[in-house]
Amino acid sequence: MTGTMRVPRTRGVLSGVLLVLLGLWGGLLPFVGPYLDFGFAPDETWVYDTDRLQLSVAPAVAVGLGGLIVLLAANRAFAMAGAWLAVLGGGWFAVGPTVATLWDVDGVGAPLGTEEGHRVAEQLAGFTALGVVAVFLAAVALGRFAVVGVREADAARAAAAEEAEGPAWTGRPGGAGTTQPIAPTQGRYGRDAQAGRHAGGPAPAVPRQAPPDPAPPDQRVAPEPGERPHG
Repeated sequence: MTGTMRVPRTRGVLSGVLLVLLGLWGGLLPFVGPYLDFGFAPDETWVYDTDRLQLSVAPAVAVGLGGLIVLLAANRAFAMAGAWLAVLGGGWFAVGPTVATLWDVDGVGAPLGTEEGHRVAEQLAGFTALGVVAVFLAAVALGRFAVVGVREADAARAAAAEEAEGPAWTGRPGGAGTTQPIAPTQGRYGRDAQAGRHAGGPAPAVPRQAPPDPAPPDQRVAPEPGERPHG
């Protein structure tokens, strides 16, 4: 259903923020690592070459941009596309230095640490572990966006039901498909009286008709003496 494609923005907040931070870390470590004596040769800051572009900058952009999409997206398909982008970036962090040797990429440089543990930590923090953690967070985001919550399903069903029923009645009389009774013009409940009440003034006076004159009584005339009564 179309209604289930919308998701709350809070669903991918944690994974999105962490993916953005991981992308920034992986992209900046080869350039600012020498400040902290933790990075890769040469022991100089802001050294750029195509190897670092392919192995550090490109996957960092993929992870960071994917995390930003997961963080801000309110559409399920769009958010899942961002999570897949972060998966690809994290996977390249993990396997890129090994796979890139197929086209003669030497790598970003040797670790700066002088001890074995230090060099292993630099390699893990800059590539292998960084990529694994990014893939894990992106997979968590994918799982969260793939599940349709109960509230989302209920809201989608309610929206579909409202759309099927048509527009709701607005409560205004005289709409399409309605008939109104014709009120008398005069009288207590006539249109004139109602108009006066709605206007805030007294109802217009209705002239009273005078009653008809009563019929004259039956008058009989007394007969003259010696005259026979009629009838």
